[in-house]
Amino acid sequence: MTAATQRIIEFDLPERLACPQPTEDRNLARDEVRLLVTDGAGRVEHTQFTRFDEYLEAGDVLVVNTSATIPAALPVFLPDGAKGVVHFSNRVSETEWLMEVREITGDKTVRWKGGEPGMVFDLPDQAAIRLDRRFYKDRQLLDLWIAGFEAGQPAGAYLRAHARPIQYEKLNRRYPLAYYQTFFSFQPGSSEMPSAGRGFTRELVDRLLKKGVVFAPVLLHTGVSSLEENERPYPEYMEVDPVSAAIVNAAKAQDRRVIAVGTTAIRALETATDSAGKVIPFRGDTELYIHEGYQMKTVDGLLTGFHEPRASHLHMLQSLAGFGHIDRAYRVAVRKDYYWHQFGDLHLILS
Repeated sequence: MTAATQRIIEFDLPERLACPQPTEDRNLARDEVRLLVTDGAGRVEHTQFTRFDEYLEAGDVLVVNTSATIPAALPVFLPDGAKGVVHFSNRVSETEWLMEVREITGDKTVRWKGGEPGMVFDLPDQAAIRLDRRFYKDRQLLDLWIAGFEAGQPAGAYLRAHARPIQYEKLNRRYPLAYYQTFFSFQPGSSEMPSAGRGFTRELVDRLLKKGVVFAPVLLHTGVSSLEENERPYPEYMEVDPVSAAIVNAAKAQDRRVIAVGTTAIRALETATDSAGKVIPFRGDTELYIHEGYQMKTVDGLLTGFHEPRASHLHMLQSLAGFGHIDRAYRVAVRKDYYWHQFGDLHLILS
């Protein structure tokens, strides 16, 4: 099956399942979110993430993304005077970023279609961005721009001083950057939180280590994640170091499971895996698009949140576990009122 012929998982997502608050505001520990466990044999179990360790065995490898979230949203005014926001996505060079400009409509933001090369947007503290060229030269997808950024200081320092975290529209208020970090957050660079790792706590990680579960850190800096139907991921910076590559290769040689924490971890690991199934140390951008017909080379399972109807990430889940498995799991998740989005519940998929 090719990317062009892949099947689409269709479901209606009720608004009540858009998680409006992080665990900290729901009187829950981070590992007390709900966990749906499904596998290829038809198993469906409902539990809490605090019991995640019960589904792993000694020798299993958890591949975790150590990217930390940066504040990446800044207010702007659009040419007609309307309020907007610019999202810094991925650094292209010392002076250029991949950016998305969005219009504020009511209590949400929508893609702004009025951008033209040469447009300049003023930012706080006498900084500015200039739209140079569309990222996609041959088609209008994502409305991403290569944009020049001028602030008179390093981008990281400027964003820490003036930007706020990118957040979903359904949240009931703004939350500080710490809410958008995971237990594994270490290397700043993600515009949006690699949210599958948010449920891990020190206590849970300690139990996993004592059980003999092995952690293999990788790095993938996520950009803006508002991918819609048929929109492929764009290049994102990633690293797989020699130690993590060796950990995964040893596990595969010994027939032990490799379970990715998040779609970012899958994308990084599969990018670094050669045609013979061996993980090779890698540093650079990945443009890998994992569709239903893609054959996974390394990953046996996935811990992830729940994805929007018709989202590109669902194709990756289908590649891992098959259309029927994911279709059934999502129907169960909707019926049992699991929470969606970055502060929502989690899904352990064992293929």
